[in-house]
Amino acid sequence: MKKKIIKVKSIKMKKVVLLMAITALIASCSQPDKKAQLEKLKAQHEALTKQIEKLEVEIKKDMGDSVEVKANLVEVLSVAPEIFSTYIDVQGKVDADENVALSSEMPGTVTKINVKVGDEVSKGQVLAETDSRAIQQGISDLQTNVDLVNQLYEKQKNLWEQKIGTEVQFLQAKTNKESLEKKMATLQEQLRMSKIISPIDGTVDAVDIKVGNAIAPGIPAIRVINFANLKVKAELAESYAGRVKKNDIAKVYFPDLNDSVESKVNYASRAINPMSRTFTAEVLLDNKKEYHPNMVTRLKINDYVSSQPVVVIPVRVIQNSTTGERYVYVVKDDKAVKSVIKTGREYNGKVEVKEGLAAGDLLVTMGFENVNEGDKVAYNK
Repeated sequence: MKKKIIKVKSIKMKKVVLLMAITALIASCSQPDKKAQLEKLKAQHEALTKQIEKLEVEIKKDMGDSVEVKANLVEVLSVAPEIFSTYIDVQGKVDADENVALSSEMPGTVTKINVKVGDEVSKGQVLAETDSRAIQQGISDLQTNVDLVNQLYEKQKNLWEQKIGTEVQFLQAKTNKESLEKKMATLQEQLRMSKIISPIDGTVDAVDIKVGNAIAPGIPAIRVINFANLKVKAELAESYAGRVKKNDIAKVYFPDLNDSVESKVNYASRAINPMSRTFTAEVLLDNKKEYHPNMVTRLKINDYVSSQPVVVIPVRVIQNSTTGERYVYVVKDDKAVKSVIKTGREYNGKVEVKEGLAAGDLLVTMGFENVNEGDKVAYNK
């Protein structure tokens, strides 16, 4: 009995010596190294404390005293396999394939505006006109000459077919006719250019001119958009280039509308922008809702789906050993058991487990940081 008492006193003495050693080492440290040294000593102290507690339990057992093992309170989750999907999250914006800002093709003064904002227009419809009186007068004057040379040409042609007159007279009449026709075509084209004509079917989204305004080529006058062909465009980092393909499932979220829609990737560029190191992906939208060009969206492109149900667990429950292994704790016979795992894809705080867990395992999800291998645990069953 005396020998056992000496053992207990010896352990207490070890504690005192340990604390004195820690104090001496801290005092001997230089100022810049004190913090690092303190952390190291704390870790050593924690390890030694656990060894001391273990020895105290063993001594009590040797002395015949009953030892009460306190169970650690934890929370567990019964593992159930599921289909695991991952997504690439990027910001995009709504764009229109047919979104045109129209301007006059020649300088002039606006004399007529045929549409207003919101009007539906068709391809080839005249939206506005500029002053073309000079052109129209030129066409009228030229038309008289065209009529005359046409008559002369027809008469000369008839005579030439009857072998009357010379070939030179016939060719001269033909040349005069063709020359005036080209001049007429030029004036007709100038008359067309004096009008603003819609090149697409769509809706008038903006009218930036008024009657009497002077306009010139390149200055936007009327905008027409085809809202039936809207899409979402996004720029993705080149690291995703091999993971995004045409027809991949895509979810589009509209923060401003608090709405979402599911679609597919319509196009994924294969060329990488050398400046931004990105590539373009496009997702088509339906025309059932009032989406607006340049509206900001959040695009989620599905880049992976597991071929069969797999074990999926929260990333936060995974711990790393000093050897680089990843492990979790599971409960077996009311004890914590370490299980080394191999993981796959991670997304949104969850990870795919390929090895180390099976359906029905009780995974410790809360309190795992306070248990060790073989510790008794308690949980709500």
